[in-house]
Amino acid sequence: MHMIDNLKEAERLMTVCNSCRYCEGLCAVFPAMELRRDFADADLNYLANLCHGCGACYADCQFSPPHEFNVNVPQTLAKVRADSYRTYAWPKAFQPMFDRNGTAIAVVTAVSVAAFILGFALWHDPAVLTSDSGQFYRLMPHNAMAGLFGAISLYALLAIVMGFRAFWKDIGAGSVSAGSGLTLWQATKDAAGLRYLDGGGVGCYNEDEKPTDNRRLFHHLTFYGFMLCFAATTTGTIYHYFLDWPAPYGWTELPKLFGIPGGIGLVVGPAGLMHAKLKRHKDMLDPARFGMDTAFLAMMFMTGLTGLALMVVRETPAMGVTLAIHLGVVFALFATMPYGKFMHGFYRFGALALYAAERKAERPATTAGKS
Repeated sequence: MHMIDNLKEAERLMTVCNSCRYCEGLCAVFPAMELRRDFADADLNYLANLCHGCGACYADCQFSPPHEFNVNVPQTLAKVRADSYRTYAWPKAFQPMFDRNGTAIAVVTAVSVAAFILGFALWHDPAVLTSDSGQFYRLMPHNAMAGLFGAISLYALLAIVMGFRAFWKDIGAGSVSAGSGLTLWQATKDAAGLRYLDGGGVGCYNEDEKPTDNRRLFHHLTFYGFMLCFAATTTGTIYHYFLDWPAPYGWTELPKLFGIPGGIGLVVGPAGLMHAKLKRHKDMLDPARFGMDTAFLAMMFMTGLTGLALMVVRETPAMGVTLAIHLGVVFALFATMPYGKFMHGFYRFGALALYAAERKAERPATTAGKS
């Protein structure tokens, strides 16, 4: 018995699809579905996170709306996928808070942290707000900045790990050794290349029903842009603490070489994904989560944009305010990461690992969650 209406609808659709099997060659969802005869909540959460939302099954299905069977797999699994972020979120007390007010929390957090940093600067050294020295740590001492962002980063990492652990255990990944080296390597390749975000080879479907592969490109730009920005921060930390080489860094140093293309990726990627989302057929979207999804894309976009802007205005009087805004956006991004769209990357990786293990085992999977 499913406790959530979206799970009930997902079970109905998987039962219909399991009888038809016309779409089994489009992606990993339908072969994984065929290994099951009944669908527990964990099975449906697994299948929902295995889905890449390309829309090919919606376009190909003879039972999609306005047929009386009303088979709409992309939208239904999108709703289940969004529900799974709440189901596995850690700590449990934060589940309903971010589900209802995620967008408002992100905005308020960004504004509050920016205002705090500006207030700290006005109290500590007001001249920094009009200085063109380019010295970040005049705005806030390095140790204070490192402590503030180190704490939120560690919290985000812990919450992400705990959420993924709950998802991994619930879907029964241990029952087929999904954590083995070969399956994790296969899942890494599938995730890194977005293997199933191609609608069976033609691309994702939009409102005009013309498949394209632009979503894959923009996903890559967003993901690898984020990773390059992370690399820039990491190398900057190594320079500061291990080489005794504090910022600022030259344009040819690693923090800049990583940060510039990373920032560009975080601007172009989320902007492209937002454009693609607006062009998608409304029947394939989850309207209830549209605001939270767009807020996440906006946070990623603003992180890249303010980071690039900071490089441009660093040695101008605009540096202080721009840095405060950038740090506020980054803090809010890290604070909300474990409770929204960012988690789909981790859960999808776990789902891909389980799928790789099931294919290797070549046997029907046990009901998820009973391992």
